[in-house]
Amino acid sequence: MTTTYSDLKDKTVLVSGGAGGIGAAIVKHFCQQSAVVAFLDVNHQASQQLAQTVYEETGVTPIFQICDLRDSQKTRMAVNKLIEQCGEFNVLVNNAGHDEAHSLGSVTPEYWDDRVAVNLKHQYFLTQQVATSMQAKQQGAIINLGSISWMMGAEGVSVYTTMKSAVMGMTKSLARELGHDNIRVNSIAPGWVLTERQLEKASQYPQKLKSYLDRQCLKTHLQPKDIAKLCLWLASDESCRLTGQTINYDGGVI
Repeated sequence: MTTTYSDLKDKTVLVSGGAGGIGAAIVKHFCQQSAVVAFLDVNHQASQQLAQTVYEETGVTPIFQICDLRDSQKTRMAVNKLIEQCGEFNVLVNNAGHDEAHSLGSVTPEYWDDRVAVNLKHQYFLTQQVATSMQAKQQGAIINLGSISWMMGAEGVSVYTTMKSAVMGMTKSLARELGHDNIRVNSIAPGWVLTERQLEKASQYPQKLKSYLDRQCLKTHLQPKDIAKLCLWLASDESCRLTGQTINYDGGVI
């Protein structure tokens, strides 16, 4: 059962990468709080399906814009369209990312730049865009999604782990800069969350599920709803004195 946060009702929330996995759970959980929820995603069909499903389950319809978050200019335009529909945002959840496998020798400068755009760049520039109105209101909450993968020294995803380690540094610096305007900036570093995509990957290596769980202190795999519930708390007044922090939500891996 999800805790009710009365202060989230009618707040405007923007979620990047909101159509699937953790992002979809975040969208649904904020709608359950009767927030005004908007999201960005590249997949039009998945976005339409999520909006319909969330409405059927919560009675609240999230709105969305389709855009490739790697394109900063088009992303800015998409956010402006959402603002026209629902107003300036009180909460930003920078969720989008992709842990595509790669080897050191295969990485080109072009691939590096693309992975930066997928996993880090959009977080910074979405924050820049929405922070202006938050500063005018003297309130706001920004939540960045990182990963514990870099803390583990995960093999075969070195560009991804580099970007996700940067999320922590970005979070701390922006918390300091925006704290003067009563804007809180925190990040979540999840462990292995069993989204549909991750379950599909794990099906190729079934022993990986067991070995990962053996490393966790708690012997239950993380679900997208676990991260979504933490996002609610970080966006609510219940965490009103918390900023500049990265919460490792991993069941005790690190």
